[in-house]
Amino acid sequence: MNRVRNTVRQYGPWLALVLCVDGFAALLLWLADVRAFRALSGVILLASVLLAAGALGTAGYRAFRREQAFLEFLNNPDERHEEILVKLAGPAQTASVRKLGETLRLRERISALANARAEDYEEYVEAWAHEIRTPLSLLTFLLDNRREELPESVGYKLDVIRNRMQEYVEQMLYYARLKSVHKDYLFEQIDIRECVEEVLEDYRILLEEKKFDVTFQAAAGLAEEKVYTDQRGLGFILSQVISNAVKYSGEDPTLEISFSRSGHELMLRIRNSGMGVRSCDLPHVFEKGFTGGAGDGRKNATGMGLYLARGIAGEMNLKLEAASEWGKGFEIRVLFPGVD
Repeated sequence: MNRVRNTVRQYGPWLALVLCVDGFAALLLWLADVRAFRALSGVILLASVLLAAGALGTAGYRAFRREQAFLEFLNNPDERHEEILVKLAGPAQTASVRKLGETLRLRERISALANARAEDYEEYVEAWAHEIRTPLSLLTFLLDNRREELPESVGYKLDVIRNRMQEYVEQMLYYARLKSVHKDYLFEQIDIRECVEEVLEDYRILLEEKKFDVTFQAAAGLAEEKVYTDQRGLGFILSQVISNAVKYSGEDPTLEISFSRSGHELMLRIRNSGMGVRSCDLPHVFEKGFTGGAGDGRKNATGMGLYLARGIAGEMNLKLEAASEWGKGFEIRVLFPGVD
């Protein structure tokens, strides 16, 4: 219907002109011979209607073919589709179609080159990240097996260095994954408490050093609740949240982890007792590069942790929300949808 309406709108003035000429000829016939006009009026009317319908039908069919050829040309702007469109567009549009074809093919070559470079970069980043795990593994082995030979302060500093290196490597990997076309998430039923405890174990030394009071609470019936998600992705999200809690902890730090149901959603809350963020900064905590105001202990922050966490959460169909009151802590909520 829209195509018919557009065709009538496009060719209506020309049809109106033809019908006006036809009406003028009928008027001259009426003035010349009334009896002949009365005898031929039906034929004139029928011929006019058929002429208008035929013209509109032909124009509509050509417009339809031209539109289809144009869409195929946009999807595949090779020379064969270009020639088909040139024939249907007519001589007046030939130069424009040729120029469009050259531009689209140039853009395709540039896009293909950019994609190839991005894939090479992604492969390099992943290879580098896997290579750097070797010295990290050696550092972990040293700390696990020779800690008693090291001064306590040195051991703690090495733990901090190891955790920061692991965190930055993970951020780099997940940043590459976030920008990649190819995804390798593995969704399965996982125990939410076990996943949280694994992440806490990674940060155990730092949590103990800063004397964190860690509590885990679950609503009635949710003590052993399972969620359907990607374990590595969820672990990364939780590690970014807990890492922030460690970085921005204050005196007598606490980390409260709770699990509850909100309607059809399961909600994981992670709250720390740090300074939190100001109300004006809260809407921006998930933005790339956002670190809050100076003086919040964030001078050396990258602003990538929560940005990547929300990006990965979105790809895993999870919701990430933040809540805070300045001077009274900071809370991240992870919502798992679609659970009855």
